[in-house]
Amino acid sequence: MLSRKSVRRQKIRYRIRKKINGTAECPRLAVYRSNNEIYAQLIDDNAGHTLCAASSRDKELKSATGNKSEKAKLVGKTIAARAIEKGITSVCFDRGGYLYHGRVKALSDGAREGGLQF
Repeated sequence: MLSRKSVRRQKIRYRIRKKINGTAECPRLAVYRSNNEIYAQLIDDNAGHTLCAASSRDKELKSATGNKSEKAKLVGKTIAARAIEKGITSVCFDRGGYLYHGRVKALSDGAREGGLQF
C-alpha cells in the first residue's frame, strides 16, 4: 500500500510530465532525491534514452565533505560538465514532484553555475 505522501508526489509528477518533454537538443533534467543521496539525469524522451547521469554516489563525489545541500550542488556542477562534454547547453528542469527548495534548488543552482541554461 502506497502512503498518501507518495501518491501525492506521483500525481504532481504526472502533472509536471504533461508539460515538460525532453528532446535531443533540449533534454529533461530529472531529479530524484532519497533520504541520503540525490540523483540527476538528462533524458531524451523522444528516443527514450538517458544521455548522461550524475549522483552523489559517484566515485569522485562519494568522498566529498559537507552537508547534503553542498553535495547536491556538486552533483549539479557534475551533470553540467558531463552535458557540456556531449554538446548540450540547454535543458528543461524536472523537479520530480519535489518542492523547488533545499537540495533540489541547490542542484539546479550548481547546474546553472556549471553552464546549463533552463
